Amino acid sequence: MITATIGKIFLEAYNKKFGSSYDAKSFFVDVYYPLFFDSNKYLQWIQNSPFVQMEKGQKVETLTQAERKEKLQKFIQKVEDCNKPDASIAPGFPASEEKEFATTSGQVTNLNFSTSKDDIYLSWLGSSLGVGLQGGLSILFSDKQILLDLFDGWQLYRKVINENDKMKGNQVNTWNGQWLAHCYDQGNFFIEQPMAGFYPLESTKDGMSVATQSWIKVIIGISKQFKNPKMTGFVYNLGQTNTSVGFIPFSLDHIRRPIQLYAKLFGVDEGKKAEDLWGTEKGFRTCCQKGAIGIEAMQPKGLRQYMTTDKDKTVKLPKNDEKQIINFHTYQIWLLAMLNNEELWTKSKEFAQALQDYVNKDKKLSTKRGNFVKNILTVTSKKTFLSALSEIAPDIESFNMIEENAKIIHMMPSDNVPYYLTLIRFHYAGLSNRNNKQALQLELN
Repeated sequence: MITATIGKIFLEAYNKKFGSSYDAKSFFVDVYYPLFFDSNKYLQWIQNSPFVQMEKGQKVETLTQAERKEKLQKFIQKVEDCNKPDASIAPGFPASEEKEFATTSGQVTNLNFSTSKDDIYLSWLGSSLGVGLQGGLSILFSDKQILLDLFDGWQLYRKVINENDKMKGNQVNTWNGQWLAHCYDQGNFFIEQPMAGFYPLESTKDGMSVATQSWIKVIIGISKQFKNPKMTGFVYNLGQTNTSVGFIPFSLDHIRRPIQLYAKLFGVDEGKKAEDLWGTEKGFRTCCQKGAIGIEAMQPKGLRQYMTTDKDKTVKLPKNDEKQIINFHTYQIWLLAMLNNEELWTKSKEFAQALQDYVNKDKKLSTKRGNFVKNILTVTSKKTFLSALSEIAPDIESFNMIEENAKIIHMMPSDNVPYYLTLIRFHYAGLSNRNNKQALQLELN
């Protein structure tokens, strides 16, 4: 099972880093158990496991060290006596069913794999390395450095729980998501003070808990930390009803692309503020249905409505409203990233300026000319664009610019045309805002 595989990769990396020679059982007993279960608050709750099976009157919060040790011995004995592991002693394995897998089974197969005792212990390590995200899904990465970094986060999670009486336990996977986003936040993470500026907690009616992190913050962090073009993660959910989404490739170079473009065109500081807006159009589960995570998954929420002409749409951008300006810029950058050609930024901007000059040249004809330009800005296909363009061609001074953009559109793959036309609309709207010194309005029929 995948949890055992991830656990094995982690243990090998751990032994190499620290010069140790732990096998699966000895690491579980000497390192993992003291960290996760030898306390009045657990870091993880594995349903039906010996660690959560309480005798009458027992509660995790009041267990003595001797009672916790007894549960460890019961777990070890159950592993030794096991012929066919189930989810109660091997997280991620199928639930115990004689005839078929229950809905609480995850990551199962009908292939007849042999399972060793080591695999059982390793599955605990692997399950604790899952990165929990908003929406209930988690990711298991096989990259050794990520796994070692998650282990560092475990130590801090235990420290936070021990120092905060109101803090609930059993959230190691949720903590993993917060920790990765934090420790890969370049410029804001300091290894000498790993908790500086890090407060992933939220208040609940019962005390404090770890808030779930968005998938995009985690993936952006990984894309900045690692120069790999791609990285694969296993996406899943383990709960009352388990789900295996599958192995999903993350195109890290594509994830980096809009972030780099934003910093290049609008500055690093503003780009940092824009990171919360990426990947907000669709949920993580929906993005995974595409089979891979790349630029398309980075789409900011709200842009799609301006790429069609079904209804009138107006974007208002008050001149001094930083939040709306940043949101507007993310729209532009995502469109440019989808086009995968930086030259089109300049070409589309120059074309938008040519349209502005055409409208403003003759005040007596500004309304008529404005309607012609509006027709150009509301089209979504090559044919209608070229047709609308022909209406202004005889009267426009920047004919070479018009001709060049006609060629660009004509030669462009059809799938890219809506992105380019929408980018022109946003450039035109930006120019209108500066020229009129009023609220930015982009009207689409």
